[in-house]
Amino acid sequence: MKKRDRRAFLQTSAGALAVGLSPQAIAALRIGLAAEHLAGGADTVQTAPSVASNSGRKPLRLGLIIGVGQDPDSSMAKVHDLGLPTCQAFVDDFKPGLAERLRKALDKHAIEATSLVVGGPGKEIWDFYQGPLTIGLVPRETRAARIAHIKKASDFAKQCGIPAVQTHCGFIPENPNDDLYRETVMAMREVAAYCKGNGQNFLYETGQETPITLVRAIHDVGLDNQGVNFDLANLILYGKANPVDAIELLGPFVQGIHAKDGVWPTNPKELGEEVPIGKGKVDFPRIIARLKELNYGGAITIEREISGPRQLEDVRAAKAYLEKLIG
Repeated sequence: MKKRDRRAFLQTSAGALAVGLSPQAIAALRIGLAAEHLAGGADTVQTAPSVASNSGRKPLRLGLIIGVGQDPDSSMAKVHDLGLPTCQAFVDDFKPGLAERLRKALDKHAIEATSLVVGGPGKEIWDFYQGPLTIGLVPRETRAARIAHIKKASDFAKQCGIPAVQTHCGFIPENPNDDLYRETVMAMREVAAYCKGNGQNFLYETGQETPITLVRAIHDVGLDNQGVNFDLANLILYGKANPVDAIELLGPFVQGIHAKDGVWPTNPKELGEEVPIGKGKVDFPRIIARLKELNYGGAITIEREISGPRQLEDVRAAKAYLEKLIG
């Protein structure tokens, strides 16, 4: 996902402070807990846990990612009017009373919120040059504030009965010996553990890192409540992997899907272009077939990163296209 305002679908048509970790996480590094997870963690986690909220529900059910803003009833009414039974709810300001209003709106419109999506705080620039400096938990300067923000999101999701919290962790370093990699893994572990305490799974959205780097980080974090939101287009937009190939690495961890399409980057300074589903390089027929083979029981969430009437048209077209593939 490239732009912060994409979430507003249809709303307008070496101390703890130095690395952004809590004192507990810093202590863990000092006593060797990091070594346990960063060296031997590959044996501690093999697959993500089953998702209880999928029980009794239709596999591959469609949904929409939508910015809740301060009017969740209007947002959920739009999802309902599109004939979609699920959503991923993006919330960036946890004002008093909003959780109760969102919970009531979900119940009123019979919408299943599969995850709470969170980003920031602070500037995030979705490109190859500023992205590594601004996105997710990797940048040291904003890490502490973002850890706190994700924890706040987890508490908010608990109030709403939403079973997962989801975010981009950023350009996780490829080199597992890099200090920045170790710091990022400890930050990921801190927020995943907090979500675990709230009875939630913590989902990493694909994009800035290669699939094997994400799998490595999940194993090194070493907790059993981690999962992946598999954004099909992001892997192409960032030039990281073909999603047909990536699912072989990420498949055991996938708990969410972003149905989105795009083309490969041609300018090494800019991401590839997002396009309507069926117009880009994502091989949806093969992906859907593979998800069925893997017995994926979760939702497929449509995302279209534009605004205005065209966005609504493209979402409806995507719904019709995906329904034919899913059967």
